[in-house]
Amino acid sequence: MKLNIVLICLLTIGFLSSCNSKKKAVHTKHKVYPRENKVVASAENNEPAEIAIEANQSIATSTIEYINSYKDVAMKEMREFKIPASITLAQGILESTSGNSDLTKRSNNHFGIKCHKGWEGDHTLHDDDEKGECFRVYKDPLNSYRDHSLFLTTRSRYANLFTLKDGDYVGWAQGLSEAGYATDRRYPAKLIGLIEKYDLHKYDAEVMGIPFKKAENMSLAQHIVVKGDTLYNISKRYGLTVEELKKINALYSNEISIGQELNITK
Repeated sequence: MKLNIVLICLLTIGFLSSCNSKKKAVHTKHKVYPRENKVVASAENNEPAEIAIEANQSIATSTIEYINSYKDVAMKEMREFKIPASITLAQGILESTSGNSDLTKRSNNHFGIKCHKGWEGDHTLHDDDEKGECFRVYKDPLNSYRDHSLFLTTRSRYANLFTLKDGDYVGWAQGLSEAGYATDRRYPAKLIGLIEKYDLHKYDAEVMGIPFKKAENMSLAQHIVVKGDTLYNISKRYGLTVEELKKINALYSNEISIGQELNITK
């Protein structure tokens, strides 16, 4: 009997100890440490910043890069519209500053074509001859090249240019100026200078299927007088007046001779 009582007491003590142990386990609180962001922040700060570039932002290019980018489209336009590729490229280089001008970056307008009457596309305002003039905007530079061809072929004032001999870039440079494409009197000289500096007329030769011959008698710096030249037609060719040409070369009369070298830069 006593043995039974002892066993019951032991079991009771064990049960109570077990309950007490469980209660302690349930009520024990574990310390929670706040998540530190220092490591994450440090990693983020060490990573290079990602720069977002807008879709219409142009990357600055050199003139050689510009030529390589657009020579094929210039030759394509020559095949379809008879505009010398050399003239198209030279105008693109000059008007867009080889793709780097503010207007070109904002509008993909590579030829400085203004809105004019009848333009229904997008436009932007840009200071040119006057403040806040309206210029055409294109989604792609190739659209600008095509519109340049259409602009020249659909306006009667440029009609005489298409009667010139194929590849006559000198005649085209003069004709564009005479037709009022640009107000700069030096425009023909600038176009011719670019064409001969970068041999852009080799693309004309490629389209025409003839051997390329590097210009010898014409340069932006000097002109060698040939038969039929007069001070008047030389000055017109390079966007000068006769008086300016005479002053540059210290001439006191209008007489010139074959083979004479005339400076054509101020």
